[in-house]
Amino acid sequence: MDVTFSRYDPADFLKSEADIAAYLDAAAEDGDTAVIAAALGDVVRARNLSKLSRDTGLSREGIYKALSGEGNPSFATIGKIADALGLRISFQPNQQAITPAP
Repeated sequence: MDVTFSRYDPADFLKSEADIAAYLDAAAEDGDTAVIAAALGDVVRARNLSKLSRDTGLSREGIYKALSGEGNPSFATIGKIADALGLRISFQPNQQAITPAP
């Protein structure tokens, strides 16, 4: 008996704003920019890429390339994409890096 597996795509499971926020937070946990960009690419695939392209002024190909494992998107590009997706970029203290004041 043959077993068939379908390819897992996280974009298929990013249905709500809460799902997206939790997914991106988890991707950002270790600080690997390639993982963050790839996760943002999953979110873009879960949404309408054509509309995102119009909203950001970036080409579909440019968005795809920037958020692929090979891309190295600028912070400006990440900001445009996040804004068009209705996301806000925020920074929080890294609990491991905080040293108490003397």
